[in-house]
Amino acid sequence: MDADILVIGTPIWLGEKSSVATLAIERLYGFSGELNQSGHYAYYGKVGGCLVTGNEDGVKHCSMSILYALQHLGYSIPPQADTGSIGEVGPGPSYLDNGLGGTENDFTNRNTTFMTWNLMHQALLLKTHGIPPYGNYRTAWDDGESKDHPNPAHR
Repeated sequence: MDADILVIGTPIWLGEKSSVATLAIERLYGFSGELNQSGHYAYYGKVGGCLVTGNEDGVKHCSMSILYALQHLGYSIPPQADTGSIGEVGPGPSYLDNGLGGTENDFTNRNTTFMTWNLMHQALLLKTHGIPPYGNYRTAWDDGESKDHPNPAHR
C-alpha cells in the first residue's frame, strides 16, 4: 500500500496471464473497498502498469485484462502502460532468460522505457495534485451528500 506504482509482471500461459498474476489481482480486489487517508477508495492516487513476457503470442490480450482490472480497482493507467516481449513463437527463451532473450529488441526496449517514464510521470502528477475530491467520496455518497452531478459551485 505504500507504493505509488504497481507493475504486475506475468508470463503468458496458454494465451492468458498466469494464475499468480490472477491471484495478485484477486488479493488487491479484496482490499479495494477500503478507504485511503484522503477518503477515496484504497488505490486512488496510485498508478498501474504491466509487463508480459513469454514465447507465445498474447501480450496485448494479457495487458488488456490486467490494466482493466487495475483501473477497475482504482489505479490510474497512463498511456503506454504495458510492455512485453514474446520472442520467437514456439519453444525458446523469454526476455532475458539466461541472457538469451530480447535485450537487443528495440521495440521492447522502447516500450519498456516509455512505460517506465509514463508511470513515473503519472505517479508524480497524482502525488502532487491528487484526484479531485468532489464526486469521489463513498462516505459522502453513503450519507446522502453527493448524489448529484459534480457542480463547480460545490467545490
